This record gives sequence, C-alpha cells and structure tokens, in this order.
Amino acid sequence: MSNNKQKLELTWIGKNNPEYDIANIEPRILEERKDLSYGDPNTENIIIHGDNLLALKALLPEFEGKVKCIYIDPPYNTGNAFEHYDDSVEHSTWLSLMKPRLELLRMLLSKDGFICCQINDEEGAYLKVLLDEMFGRSNYLTSFYVQVRYPKKTLKQDMAFHKEIEEVHIYRKEYGAKPIQNEISSSFEKFRFYISEKSPGQRIQIKGKEAILFKKGEYEIIEKNGSEDGLKEIWATGTILDGNSSGRFFRDYLAGRATTDGLGVIYKIFGIGDDKFGFRYFTGPKRIGATKGKYYQGVPSDQLKNPMAIKSTPIENFYDFAAQFGNCRTEGGVEFRSGKKPELLLYTLLKHFSCPGDWVLDSFLGSGTTGAVASKMSRKYIGIEMENQAYSHVHKRLVSVVDGTDQSGISKTVEWKGGGGFKFYELAPSFITIDEFGNPVIDAYYNDAKLIRAMCKLTNYTFAPSATEYWKHGKGQGNNSIYVTTQMLSVAMVQQIVSHLTSNETLLICPKKYEPGCKEVDNRITIKKIPQSVLKACQFGKKEYLLPIKERTIEEMEEEDLPEAQE
Repeated sequence: MSNNKQKLELTWIGKNNPEYDIANIEPRILEERKDLSYGDPNTENIIIHGDNLLALKALLPEFEGKVKCIYIDPPYNTGNAFEHYDDSVEHSTWLSLMKPRLELLRMLLSKDGFICCQINDEEGAYLKVLLDEMFGRSNYLTSFYVQVRYPKKTLKQDMAFHKEIEEVHIYRKEYGAKPIQNEISSSFEKFRFYISEKSPGQRIQIKGKEAILFKKGEYEIIEKNGSEDGLKEIWATGTILDGNSSGRFFRDYLAGRATTDGLGVIYKIFGIGDDKFGFRYFTGPKRIGATKGKYYQGVPSDQLKNPMAIKSTPIENFYDFAAQFGNCRTEGGVEFRSGKKPELLLYTLLKHFSCPGDWVLDSFLGSGTTGAVASKMSRKYIGIEMENQAYSHVHKRLVSVVDGTDQSGISKTVEWKGGGGFKFYELAPSFITIDEFGNPVIDAYYNDAKLIRAMCKLTNYTFAPSATEYWKHGKGQGNNSIYVTTQMLSVAMVQQIVSHLTSNETLLICPKKYEPGCKEVDNRITIKKIPQSVLKACQFGKKEYLLPIKERTIEEMEEEDLPEAQE
C-alpha cells in the first residue's frame, strides 16, 4: 500500500507547465508615468498598465501580506469574448492562466484579508474548486448571487437559457478573518405603536391562557414617536407563522375565531412574550375569509438593559442589481459596454470586506470601477489593466473622481466631493534581451539607476539606497546588503568597502566585471557577475501572459435596439 498522501484537487492538461510557475515569472520594475499621475503627489494609490501576471509579481516585494480586499472579474471564458478582453480559451488553458494569478494574489493578501472572485456559470464551478485548492476549502466563506439582468431582458432567440445570475466566490486568507456584518441600532424607533383600551373588554380563555377580547370601537391603535413603552407592529404571516411563538399562536388559535368573536377585534393575551408587559396584543381578521393578522410586542428585556446597543445581522448572499447593471454603461463618464460592473456592487463588497485606509486590489481593472469606488470609500487601491483602456477609460474616470466631477454611481450616497490622487505606472521591459549574435544581454533600457532597482528585485533584496554609504543599494535578510555597479570592480574597491563593514555585516556585490582576487578579499563579501548570475533566475523576454482573442460578448448577444434598463 502506498504511503504517498493524496489530496482533493482539480487537474488538467498543462497544470504544472513551468511557464506558469510563479517562481519563473520575471519580477519587473515599475516606472512611473509622471505625465499621467494625477492629484495629490503624496498619494499611495497605484494604477499599472501591463500584463497582470507580471504586474502582480512586481508588486510582491512591497505589498506581500498587505492587501485587505481583492476583487477580480476575470474573463468568463464564454466563447464570446469581451470587446476589451481576450475571453475565449479552452478550459485547461483558462485554468492554467488563472492558477498563477491566484497564487500571487493570495501572497499579496493580509492574514485577515479576503478575495472576491466574480464569474458566471461557464467556469464558476471550476473556479470554485481551484479556489478551494489555492485558499483551502475551510477558508471558503460564501458565494454572493448577483442578478445582473432582468428576467424579460431579451437575448438572442437561439440561446437555450436566459442568463440572469452571476456569482462572487468569497474566501478569506486565514482562519479568524471576519467580514463586517450589517449593523442595526437597537433603539426604540420601531416601537411606535400604542394601544388605548376604551373599555374593560371581555375576559376569555384561549388555549389555557388568560385573554381579554376588545370589540371594534373598544380600543384604538395610536402611532407616534417610538419609546421604551411603545409596541412594534408585526404581521403574522409567512415564516413568522412557523418560526415565532406569537406567530404560531395566531395561526393555531386566533386565525379561525372570526365567526365566534366577530371581525375587527383585538385580543390581549397574557403570559406570552419576552418584554416587560407580560402580555401581547393580536388583531383578528377584519373581513370574512381573511387569514392574516398582526401582533404588537414590546421592547425585549435585553434591549431595555442596553437600549443603544448595535446589533450585527447576517450578510445577505443574494443581490438584485439588474437595474444597476442595465444602467452602468456610462457610469463614471466612460462608455464600456462589455462586462462593466456597477459601483453599487463594489460598494457592497468593500463595505463588508474592508475598512477605510485598507488596501484594495483589482488585477482586471477594466473601466476602473474598483478604483473609483475604493477612492470614494477612503480605501487605498491598486489597479492593473493590460489593455489601452488603462488610458482611455481608467485614467479618464479616476481623474474625474479626484476632481469631484464624477457624481455617478455611489457619489451621492457617500457625498463624494473629490480629493486624493493616483500614480500611473508602466511595466518595464524584460531585463534580458537577445543581441544580434544570439547572446543574452541587459536591455538598453536599463541605465545605472534602473539596473540597481532591477537587480534588487531579481535577487530578492529590498531597494533601499543608503544616504551615507554608496555601496548599500538594498537590504536583504538580517544584516545583508547589496551593491550593484557597472564599473570594473577592483581589489582596492573591495578592500575599501570591507574596511567599513561591521563584523556581523555581509554584502553581495554585483558588478559587470571584476579583477581576479576580488572574491578572496573577505569572506563577508560575495561577488556575482551580471547578467550571468541572474540568467536562470526566471523566464526573461516574456511580454505578456494573455488569453487568445475571440470577438463577441454575451452582452453583445442582447438585442442592440433595446432601451436601457430602468430603475
């Protein structure tokens, strides 16, 4: 019998392709486009134009373990590609492209962080199993079911099924991460009904309980400001009839008494309820054949002890956003017909899975909805977009958010007036290129300053130049530093550096050339020539990790002449 442990996992052709191994993804540097950055120069918000797999790897040194909430809306693999996305690819390839992205996203999440993955039924089940593998099935929290289309919204007639629902699979990074539940104040505002007894009424027994029957005209129900002496009105119908003791009492003993007691009566039943009164009022049917009624309860005793307490209620997992999806095509002042998500959806997710000041990330940014909502909700954001809508849509939209001119989406809900800013970055080209003789060389893009930053990333050092010691360009583990130089490294230069090292310091020197004997100067010094020392560090020369292109989207299957959905 084999002792090899097996685990439940999804397998597919090409799953272990080394091309998609995150260890082989090149950690590029990011170059700010100051001409496209906007607003507060001290802003921490980031927009990256470039392939999102390369961009995620580039973010790791600075942001690993720091992101509180990730939202992704990857191409759905419908066979009908988004206008702005490559959205049709054989199932195995789609999974191979998603796996490394999810691995990197998990690394970026904080221990108390959450990831929200929106998908439809084409790949939804596969994505769920893949997320189970990446994050652990025990870290699955729920799936939100989002209505994205009206039931009567006409699609192409040759479609067998009308697709109305999409899913958002939600996972936490680790056990203990808790979403923010809905909160309600347990004040007395709902207890605004008062019953005035205008006569002694008729004392009766109903199923062993003392009761007083008041005929029509012998009582009055008054509605005014709520207080601890008021009553809350509750309809005895639906699930109340089964799940509530007062509801069951009405169903079993009062609903059929109209022929005995008359219409429009009210019953005062003693020995029921958990409030200070010790009784509860029930209304009888007001017309022949009616089966519904109401009851009136006082403030629960535990609420009287702490009247201003805030109660948490469960987060719903179904949202009807059909109207918002139908009306969001021009939200944010940018036209984006295919796959655009309304701000209210992102507002709902960020409300439950992040707090003001937290980092939010979207690696399929599209039209910039996540960045816009995060900004309006006082979150810091990182957005990655590989296509040209990073310029035509995202940049334009977020400029209007900063200026306060964007008053669409959630702007009025949060009273958005503008502010903040963002920095716009491009991915640098690959560090290594092939020259005309077929030899690997450092790309001409990398001047001395960029070379230093790139080597820090490739060798897992944090770029942190010392203000006083020219030979400290980055920090590694413990007291280890890195020095990168394009000069010929001489023995004398190494000796000079060694004279400034403390006994417990070590230094990695990365020169293009060095004299014989440099490696023997001091055992605290390690010398690795560039670019030779990093040629096997990762896969160089890869421009992008994209999905194959098809032409049309499921949204474009809708009748083109239909009017926009109405609120």
